[in-house]
Amino acid sequence: MSRLCQSILILIAALSVGTDARANEWELLRAGFESHCVQCHGGEETNGDVNLADTLANAEVSSPDLELVERIMEALAKKEMPPEDEQQPTSEKRTRWIAILKQILDDGLASQQKLERVPIRRMNRFEYNNAVKDLFELARDPFALPERTVNDISGYFQPASRVMPEQLVAGNRAMGKSQFIGLGNTLPGVAAFPKDNRAEHGFNNRGDHLSLSPVLMESFFELSRSIMRSREFPMHCGVWESLFLPPQGMSIDELRIEGTRRLARFLYRVFRGNIDQATIARYQEHFVRKLDSESSFTDSMQAAISAAMVSPRFLYIYSGRERENAKPTLDDFELASRLSFFLWSSIPDHDLLDLASQGKLSDPTVLAEQANRLMDDSRLKNFCDSFALQWLQLDQMVTAVPDVNRFRDYYFGGINAMIYMVGMHMMIEPLLVFETVLVENRSITELIDSDFTYRSGLLGSWYDESESPKRMEVVGINFHRMSLEDRRWGGVITNAAVLTMTSSPLRTKPITRGAWLVTTIFNDPPEPPPANVPEIEDDDEKLKAEGLTLREKLKQHIINPECAACHQRIDPLGFALENYDAVGRWRDTYRTGLPVDSSGKLFDEHEFRGAVGFKDAILAEKPRFARAFAGHLLSYALGRKLEIGDRPSLDRIVENSAKDDYRFRTMIREVVLSPSFRHFSTTDVEND
Repeated sequence: MSRLCQSILILIAALSVGTDARANEWELLRAGFESHCVQCHGGEETNGDVNLADTLANAEVSSPDLELVERIMEALAKKEMPPEDEQQPTSEKRTRWIAILKQILDDGLASQQKLERVPIRRMNRFEYNNAVKDLFELARDPFALPERTVNDISGYFQPASRVMPEQLVAGNRAMGKSQFIGLGNTLPGVAAFPKDNRAEHGFNNRGDHLSLSPVLMESFFELSRSIMRSREFPMHCGVWESLFLPPQGMSIDELRIEGTRRLARFLYRVFRGNIDQATIARYQEHFVRKLDSESSFTDSMQAAISAAMVSPRFLYIYSGRERENAKPTLDDFELASRLSFFLWSSIPDHDLLDLASQGKLSDPTVLAEQANRLMDDSRLKNFCDSFALQWLQLDQMVTAVPDVNRFRDYYFGGINAMIYMVGMHMMIEPLLVFETVLVENRSITELIDSDFTYRSGLLGSWYDESESPKRMEVVGINFHRMSLEDRRWGGVITNAAVLTMTSSPLRTKPITRGAWLVTTIFNDPPEPPPANVPEIEDDDEKLKAEGLTLREKLKQHIINPECAACHQRIDPLGFALENYDAVGRWRDTYRTGLPVDSSGKLFDEHEFRGAVGFKDAILAEKPRFARAFAGHLLSYALGRKLEIGDRPSLDRIVENSAKDDYRFRTMIREVVLSPSFRHFSTTDVEND
């Protein structure tokens, strides 16, 4: 906070020149910080080695640091500054300060017009699998993908219907150890390279995280050849006859002509756009050399196409490559790829490429129509599999291991054979809720508080222990849609998967839950904790002997003032979920008999008691949640971390989505139409 206070005085010094109105705004901010900051950072008090009295007297005019202005504005809006135990400004003053800072920010962005540019990024493993599958119209995945968590066994996912079914059958590829045994849904003999990990506070399609080492390039090459050589590739390849099967009765010269013709046509799809004749000729020559060396027509075609599949033109997604007289907008082919990789995690189809070739896709009306079309396609399941899992950080569920003695019923498969876990069922529930909100175009606020969910029989008895235990399904799990009258269970933040993965084996971890909430729900990840901070012992009996609840123990535990600021922000959120135990079941008291205290205050404004009150507090800040969620979506769509230049796009997405009650499909469409999505630079975004 001291750095923020010091820096804002330098930033707003720029207001002291120019119009009288600007000078008045400067004086308003100067007076505010003199009354609320200097008492701790001026004169004899110089907390943090910052003397604001000197800064006030000697501030020089400078260009504003827009990222810092945004941070300060957010700190004021969240009431993190001034600190809670200091004199607070009136709500009118705070609102006025925020308005002035927003004007500084808007003016600065209008003059700078700068967007972070990531011109290329590599496909990740998930995208590569989908691209190959679509390219060859394969009836199955080339290789196993545990990250495609919800295995749609019953074919329930039909987004064009705009309705999710009442009953469905799904499997858990990540936790169900039998999901790929005997199901025949991959090509034999094809093994994938290791999956790409998601960024710490982002997604696994971040361009700055996706490297391509020589070893990985060799892996891609071997992977492409193993796909072609798989004994079942011909029978599952939808383009086998038109691409690889040789015509009957042709001479060798005629085969050369036919093969080069097929290659030229197919490379247009492989490279997702128009390519120069020299590039086409290289692959045609490779085909001809193989054919002339007495390889078969089929083998020669496979060799040429395998080579194309390790070309940077295939492996990389281009977002504004260098061109003569380059415009700041993406060209139509680049826009087609950005759209398809956003919503399908795969290559553009023929319709997108045709529109791009005609120069029509950059028309906002056409682009919106195509976004709607892609959201009606079954390949939207790829978006649900990838974005939802990573946004909710549900990959952590795989490593959750509740203590077997305390939570024995979490495991099943025999007394001494704990092969399966209830988490296999838990993990699917929030993903089905997410898919329902998207497919049925519900408001994204239902991700916080919905009046429905999907439960298996096992989950039904898990949440309601009065029910008799149900059959423990493993491969094909039957889920049914159910209405919820009890708001403790709606949405994604109070389902057993999230609550279990944010707990330790023995107890809940309010700090972990709070950090998950500020990261996932409010898109405001905390700083990592110091390395030397010890864990509280997982010992209920010790707490009982001390007569302390976990909340009281944590309050004693956090004595470092530098830690207190973060914990004041995180802990109330985590304790809002404290009525849920380490495996997501409701409780009113701890095992020690002491009562659970789940009260708190959100953003130092909305007091709540318990999970339902906490949901109400979040919904009272609906625009803040919508902006946070839109930020997650936009970052995923762009394959990069958001920067200050993306702020106008976020403003536009949230403002336009609010007109339709923040419905999910509307928000996605607004992401696609935003300047950040359609441009790689903002030289002329102002008039977009």
